[in-house]
Amino acid sequence: MSAYIIVHVKIEDQQAYAEYTKRTPKIIESFGGKFIVRGGQTETLEGEKETLRLVVIEFPSMKNARAFYQSEEYQTAKKFREGAGEAKFVLVDGYPIGEWEKLVK
Repeated sequence: MSAYIIVHVKIEDQQAYAEYTKRTPKIIESFGGKFIVRGGQTETLEGEKETLRLVVIEFPSMKNARAFYQSEEYQTAKKFREGAGEAKFVLVDGYPIGEWEKLVK
C-alpha cells in the first residue's frame, strides 16, 4: 500500500534550500519514492491562505518512506536545509487501490 510524505516548508534562504533540493531526488528514488507535488502553484479553496511550499512524495509503503527519512544519505542531505527554513514532514498511509470504491457502494 502506498504511503506519502507531506511536507510544508517556509523557505528563508532560497540559495541554501536549492542546494538541499539538488540532493534529494536521487535519494528518494533509491527508496522507491517519487514526487507527486514539488512546490507548484497553490490556490487556497477553503480556510486560511496557504503560503508555504508544499511537497508530496509517494513511496511504495510506510516502511520505504521511513527508511528514506532515516537513511544516512537523507540525513546528510538534510543538513543543507538546516538554516534555510523551517519544515514539517508528515507520513501518511495511503488508501489501498479499490478500497474506496468498496466503501462508497
